[in-house]
Amino acid sequence: MRDFTKYTVWQKSYAFSLAIYKATDHFPSDERYGLTSQMRRAAVSISANIAEGTGRPSEADFARFLHIASGSGNELECLLMLARDLNLLATPACQTLADDLVQVKRMLVTLAKKLAARS
Repeated sequence: MRDFTKYTVWQKSYAFSLAIYKATDHFPSDERYGLTSQMRRAAVSISANIAEGTGRPSEADFARFLHIASGSGNELECLLMLARDLNLLATPACQTLADDLVQVKRMLVTLAKKLAARS
């Protein structure tokens, strides 16, 4: 059985989830069930899908969960742009988060390719 906490992509995505929680902490209360919730769920979905994938019996199953995590990353990228354009996140903070997200998404693609090569 794989230990998801040993994967660098999981570690980075988990840290990224924490950063999203902190970044959205100051969003207006009327966004609590809107953009705040959606951004947090998408961020957590990345690390959670990596963790779930490590528990799957085959490399192909694991890769499928990495693709789901990547989809959550794409969703979050869109939500970050929305938060920036609604002036809920300052452009520099948003850019830092977006850069971190791109790094995580690249790592997901790389790991999925490695798993596909093993199959």
